[in-house]
Amino acid sequence: MPHSKRSKLVSLTKVSKKTREHKNALLNEIQQSAEKWSYCWLFEVGAMRNTHLKTCPKSLERVTRIFFGRAAVMAKALGNTPEAEHRPGLHKLAEKIKGQVGLLFTDTDPEEVIEWFEDFQQADFARTGNIASRTVILPAGPVMRVHSDPPEPFPHNEEPQLRKLGLSTTLKRGVPTLEASHKICDKGKALTSEQAQLLKLSGEKMVVFKVGLKARWDSKTGQVIQMDSAVSAGDENEGEQMDE
Repeated sequence: MPHSKRSKLVSLTKVSKKTREHKNALLNEIQQSAEKWSYCWLFEVGAMRNTHLKTCPKSLERVTRIFFGRAAVMAKALGNTPEAEHRPGLHKLAEKIKGQVGLLFTDTDPEEVIEWFEDFQQADFARTGNIASRTVILPAGPVMRVHSDPPEPFPHNEEPQLRKLGLSTTLKRGVPTLEASHKICDKGKALTSEQAQLLKLSGEKMVVFKVGLKARWDSKTGQVIQMDSAVSAGDENEGEQMDE
C-alpha cells in the first residue's frame, strides 16, 4: 500500500534548531542595533495588525530599525540585569518589556520621533471580543457595503454567507435584501465572531491602530526616560475605539 503524501513525520529536533537559530539571530540583530543607533524606544500598539506596523511613517524607513518579537527574547538581548546589559542602562529598558511591545532604534531627535507617532493612526476592523464603540443597525432594504464609494449592495453570491452570519435576507432582483432592520451590535458590548465578520463585510471600522511610546534609552547618558504617550488597551479591546 503506497504511503500517503500527506502523512509525513517532522523531526522535532529540526524544528527546535530552526527556532533556536531564529532566536539567536534576533538577539544578535538587536544587540548590533544597540551599538549602532543613539536611541532605543520601547513602544506598544493598539489594535495590532502587522500590516499597519509595516506602514508606519515612510520617513522612518531609512533612519530606524524596528523589532517586534517575543518580549522575553528582546529583553534578553538588551540584558535583564546591570551585569548582563549589553550597554549601560539598557537593563532599565529591558525591565519594561512586557506584553505587546516593540523596539525602535534611531538617531533621530526624540522630539521628531514623538511628532511622527502622535499623528500616526489608522482605522481598522474590530475583532471578536472587542467592545463595540457604537450601535450599528442595518436598515430594511438592500444590504449595502458602506465602505464602497458610492455604497453598493452585496452581490447575490454572498447572500448565503450573510444568512449564515445571522441576517434574514432574501434575494430580490439578485440583491440580498432585508425585510426588516437588523441590529448588528450594541455599543459597549463585546463582539461575537459573527458580529465582527458582519461589521467587516459591511465596511464598519471600530478600532484604531496607533503606536504609544513607553520609554526611551539614550546611548550617550545610559538614562531611560519614561514616556506618557502609551496606548491604553484593556479588556481585550486592542486599542482605542472609534466613535461616530
